[in-house]
Amino acid sequence: MKNVVLLGSTGSIGTSTLKVAEDLPGHIRLIGLGAGNNVERLLKQALHHHPAAVSIGDPAKAAELQVALGAAVRVFSNAEGLIQLATLPEADIVLIAIVGTAGLQPALAAIRAGKDIAVASKEILVMAGEIVMREAREHGVRVLTVDSEHSAIFQCLDGKPSKSVRALWLTASGGPFRLTPKEDFSAITVERALKHPSWVMGRKITIDSATLFNKGLEMIEARWLFDIEMGRVKVVVHPQSVVHSMVEFVDGSILAQMSTPDMCLPIQYALTYPDRVASQRVRTDPTRLGQLTFEPPDPERFPALDLARRAGEIGGTFPAVLNAANEAAVEAFVAKRINFPQISERVASVMGRHNVVEHPDLAQILEADRWARHEATH
Repeated sequence: MKNVVLLGSTGSIGTSTLKVAEDLPGHIRLIGLGAGNNVERLLKQALHHHPAAVSIGDPAKAAELQVALGAAVRVFSNAEGLIQLATLPEADIVLIAIVGTAGLQPALAAIRAGKDIAVASKEILVMAGEIVMREAREHGVRVLTVDSEHSAIFQCLDGKPSKSVRALWLTASGGPFRLTPKEDFSAITVERALKHPSWVMGRKITIDSATLFNKGLEMIEARWLFDIEMGRVKVVVHPQSVVHSMVEFVDGSILAQMSTPDMCLPIQYALTYPDRVASQRVRTDPTRLGQLTFEPPDPERFPALDLARRAGEIGGTFPAVLNAANEAAVEAFVAKRINFPQISERVASVMGRHNVVEHPDLAQILEADRWARHEATH
């Protein structure tokens, strides 16, 4: 039985995690639930799963929750509340599914408290991969992933060392504009960008999948998760989203992990690792898959990949700037202040003005994040 703290319980990954917990009551116990400000959904989740503690962003809503849940459940609030959840003494693993930078401090707090972490928030490793992985080594804890792509690589590597790897191949669906001519990109609407062909996800990650920034961020994540330089991290477009990623070994063999697209599978694998636990939720019939195709991404139409590779190669504060500028640009696109191609253009512009700090501490990373958001907004 794993005692699990879930930060971001009301979002897309969070609700999928709750399904996994319901599927495997003999293996997963949810002891902590943290949310932003959706107090109604958090209350419903808490009444169903009976955690020992919950946290909500707004202290006033925390008071409402305490009344509704009674004295048996501890109720925390604000950013400090997430840290209190992440360090619950009885927790075995903390799954962090908070969008944005809010998950970084709880992740480090969990690691320092000796907890394994499962990462769904890309920002944690993109911004501070060097710090997070160093702290994990020092405290003897695992950093697992619930991204389908990184879970696939983790399963294919199966403990093999970095020196045995020729390349990590991250698969990308190509998003809704895989076949759209570049000259039509400026006419892409927010509504069209939010219609992903393979996955149902939150708004930010769906836009990132349309620009391929999502895949760029995953490249940087892979570099830290698997201790491998950016030159060996590749991207291939695979529209069917059945092969979730591949590992090419130095002897020429390629191992791939396949399944029908369902985020419950990588979530379950992270929470039950190193075991594989029987579940009927994800079933894949190879005879019904049809044709599986692979093609190279087009850097002319999707410059996000080259921007991310450059940020990952240079390192330091550069990935934090890439991430923060992209978040601000996506917000501007959703608000219809800029068009679709201008997301990448704005990120490139901010990166071009940044003076990189090598081997930054957390304060320098957060300052680079703040600076990039300001630059991308003004």
